[in-house]
Amino acid sequence: MKSSADIRQAFLNFFSERGHQVVSSSSLVPGNDPTLLFTNAGMVQFKDVFTGREKRPYTRATSSQRCVRAGGKHNDLENVGYTARHHTFFEMLGNFSFGDYFKHDAIRYAWEFLTEVVKLPPERLWVTVYEEDDEAADIWLKDVGVDPNRFSRIGAKDNFWSMGDTGPCGPCTEIFYDHGSEVAGGPPGTPEEDGDRYIEIWNLVFMQYDRSADGSMTPLPAPSVDTGMGLERLAAVVQGVHSNYEIDLFRRLIGAAAELAGRSGEDNSSLRVIADHIRACAFLIADGVYPSNEGRGYVLRRIVRRAIRHGYKLGIDKVFFYRLVSPLVDEMGAAYPELTAAREQVERVLQQEEERFRETLEQGMKLLDETLANLTEKRIPGETIFRLYDTYGFPVDLTNDVARERGYELDEVGFEAHMEAQRERARSASQFKADYSAAAAFEGRSEFTGYDSCEGGGKVLALYREGKTAKELAAGEEGMVILDRTPFYAESGGQVGDKGVLLAPGVEFDVTDTVKFGDGHGHLGRVRAGSLALGAEVVARVDGANRQATMLNHSATHLLHAALRQVLGEHVVQKGSLVAPDRLRFDFSHFEAVSDDQLVELERLVNAWIRANAAADIRRMGYDEAIDYGAIALFGEKYGDEVRVLRFGDFSTELCGGTHVGRTGDIGFFKIIGESGVAAGIRRIEAITGDEAVAWAEDSERRLDRLAKALKASPDTAEVKLNQLLDRSRQLEKELERLQQKLASKAGADLASQAVDVGGIKVLAAQLDAGQANAMRETVDQLKNSLGSAVVLLAAVKDEKVRLVAGVTKDCTDRVKAGELVNHVAAQVGGKGGGRPDFAQAGGSEPSKLPQALESVVEWVNAKCG
Repeated sequence: MKSSADIRQAFLNFFSERGHQVVSSSSLVPGNDPTLLFTNAGMVQFKDVFTGREKRPYTRATSSQRCVRAGGKHNDLENVGYTARHHTFFEMLGNFSFGDYFKHDAIRYAWEFLTEVVKLPPERLWVTVYEEDDEAADIWLKDVGVDPNRFSRIGAKDNFWSMGDTGPCGPCTEIFYDHGSEVAGGPPGTPEEDGDRYIEIWNLVFMQYDRSADGSMTPLPAPSVDTGMGLERLAAVVQGVHSNYEIDLFRRLIGAAAELAGRSGEDNSSLRVIADHIRACAFLIADGVYPSNEGRGYVLRRIVRRAIRHGYKLGIDKVFFYRLVSPLVDEMGAAYPELTAAREQVERVLQQEEERFRETLEQGMKLLDETLANLTEKRIPGETIFRLYDTYGFPVDLTNDVARERGYELDEVGFEAHMEAQRERARSASQFKADYSAAAAFEGRSEFTGYDSCEGGGKVLALYREGKTAKELAAGEEGMVILDRTPFYAESGGQVGDKGVLLAPGVEFDVTDTVKFGDGHGHLGRVRAGSLALGAEVVARVDGANRQATMLNHSATHLLHAALRQVLGEHVVQKGSLVAPDRLRFDFSHFEAVSDDQLVELERLVNAWIRANAAADIRRMGYDEAIDYGAIALFGEKYGDEVRVLRFGDFSTELCGGTHVGRTGDIGFFKIIGESGVAAGIRRIEAITGDEAVAWAEDSERRLDRLAKALKASPDTAEVKLNQLLDRSRQLEKELERLQQKLASKAGADLASQAVDVGGIKVLAAQLDAGQANAMRETVDQLKNSLGSAVVLLAAVKDEKVRLVAGVTKDCTDRVKAGELVNHVAAQVGGKGGGRPDFAQAGGSEPSKLPQALESVVEWVNAKCG
C-alpha cells in the first residue's frame, strides 16, 4: 500500500521526469487574485500565466497545491464530516502546460501515471469527454485504447470549463474510479450517477478558446492544459478504502482526536470533523490568516468553532484543539516545512481562540437546548438563530450543524430579517461620503507623477457629481475629478490620499482626498471658484506640508515593521496600517501584549535607524527577483510583473508603491504613543514622528514640570517624591481601615441590644452612618457571632447611594435566605442584589425610602418563620 506521502512524491517525480518544473504550493491566501477568498485549486497561482499577463521561465509545471473550500462561492463546510469526500482543506495534484503540449500528451500522461505508476486496473477506470470534443474522444478510444463500454460523452454543465463569463475556456475530460457493483450508483452521465460507485479522481481541462461578451469563441493562439486530482481521493483508491477519512493522512489525526476524547479506537462524524478542521485551521494560520470577525479571519473562526463544538459534543471538557497540531506536523511537515516552522504560533493561536470561545459555548448550547426543548415544530426560529450569532458568536452553519443532527431545520428567512434590521440600524447610525460607484466603470488611466514632484499639469478625463458622470462642475459644487496625469497620491496600502488644489485660469478646485477607481486617481473636493469642465487643462498642486508629514510616517512604518520582526520574531506579519499626516497605525500578528521593555527596545531601534540616515534605495524589478532580493510581500496584495522595492540600509526591504523620505534621518524622531489588541492574535501600535513627536515630547516635559512643582520637587526627583507620598498614603489607608474595624466592633456591640426576638431568632435591621459603610460586612459577621441564631440587615447611605448587607446564621438558612431578604429591602429603595443563603449584598438609588424599608424587615422575617 502506498502512503499519501508516497503518492504525492510519485506524482511530482513522474512529471518532473517529463520536463515539468516542480513548483511549490502557493499560500492559501491568493497573492495574485483578490477576487478569491482562498486558493481553491492548483491553477490559481498560474492564472496570470494562462491569461498571458505573466511570463515564467518554464512552459510545463507540476505541483501539489494546498487548497481550502470554506466560505464564498466554493464552500464545502456544512458537508464536512457527513460525507466520504468533502473537506475544508485538501491537496490538489496538478500538471500544467502553458502553450506547450496539449490534449494528446495530457491524456497519455494521466493514463500512464494511473495505470503504470500507481497501478490502478484499467477495467476499474471510466472516462468522460465533452460531448463535442471528438479530438479527445479519438485519443482515448483509438490511441490509448480505453474500452468504449467504459467511456461516455457529457454535456457542458460538467465537462466544459471557463474562467468566467468571458476569457479562456475549453472542454474537459474526466477520469472516474469504479468502486464496484457492491456500491450503489451508476456511470457518469446516467440518472444514477449521484451514487458513490463511480468517483471522479482526475479532471483534465483543455484551455482551447477565448470567449467574448457575445458568447462567441475564438481559438487561443497557445492552447494550454490545467489538470487537478485530489490527493485524498487518489489515496483512498490506492489504499483500497471507500472514504477519504480512512486513508493514512486521516487515521492518525482521527486517532489523536479520539484519544483526547477518551474514545480510543472509535471513529464517528465528530472525530472526522475535528481531523479535517485541524488541517484547514493550521495551514491557514501558517499562511498568515488569524481568527477575526471579517473576511478570511471570520471563515477561520467559523471552522475553529465548529471543531470545538464537535469536541464539546464528544464530551471533551478542556481546551484540546491545539493539541492536534503536533500529530498534523508529524504527518505533513516534511511536505510542507512552512507548517513545521509555524508550529508554535499555530498552537498559540488555536489555544487562545478556543479559550475565548469556550467561555460562551456552554451558554450558547444551553440557549439552543432550551429552545429545542420548548419548540412545538421542527423549525428553529430566526430570532434564536440571530441571538446565537449576535450574542454568542455562533456562526449560522454551526447552529445548522446542531439542527441537522437533531432533525430540525432553520428559519433562514426569519434570521435574514433580523440581520437586515441590524444592517439598517448600522446604516442609520453611519454617515457615508457621496457614492461614486459609477466611477468603477472608468476605463482610463491616471499616470502618477508624484514621486518626484508635488506639482504637475493634467487634463480632466472625467467628472462626477453626486455619484453620476457630469460634463462640468460649477462654483460651490462638490464632486470628483479624474486626470490623465497627477502628482496626487491616491489612498492605497494604508497611506491616505493627498490633499491640495487643482488650478486653471479662473478656476480653483480644493482637493480634500484622493482615491483610486480602477487605474484612475479620483480627486474629491469642491469647486471654490469658476467652473471646471471636461477636457480642461489644470495645474495639480499637492499640499506639500501634508504630503511631507505623511511620508515621514510611512517610512517610519517600514522601520517599525522591521523592528517588530527583530524584537518579537519573524512570525510578525503586517495585518493592516494607516499612514496619515498626524500619526501612523500598524496592525500585526502577535499573540500577547508587547511588554514595556519591548516597546522601549522598538523605539530605541527605530530611532537608531533614523540617526543612521540611510538613503532610500528604490528599484523596480520582477516579483520573484524582489523576493530573492529580500523584500517582504504582504499576503493578499496583488502585485504585477514588475514591482517597486524600497530598501533602507540593511534593516528594511519591502514592496511598496507609496511615497517616502529620501533618507531615514528626515523622519527626525519616532515615538510610540499606544499599544493595544484589536482582535485575536492581532496587536496595534500607534506612533508619531517629526513635528508631532517633538510637540508630544515638549508637552510631556511641561506636564512633568507642573507635576514636579506640585510635589515640591525637581523633575529629576519627582518620581522618588511621588513614591514616598504613595507609600505614606497606603500607610494611612491601613490605619484608617484598622480604625473603621474598631468602630465597627463598637457599633456591633451597641447595635446588638436593638435586636428583636422573632420565634427564637434575633432580628436586627439598622442604618449605619456613611463613615461606617466600608466596615458593614465585618459588622454583620460580628453581630451574627454575638447574637447566636440571628438575621441581620445593615444599611448605609453614601454619595446618595444605598448599600445593603444581610447575614443569616447557618442554623436559620432553612427558613430565611439572606439573598431573599436583601432583595426584599432593595426593591423598596430602587435596587436589587443577591448572594448566598447566609450572606448577601445589594444597592439602591432611593435613600429617602430606606427608613420604611428597614421597618419592614421584622414583619418579613416573621412571615417567613411563621
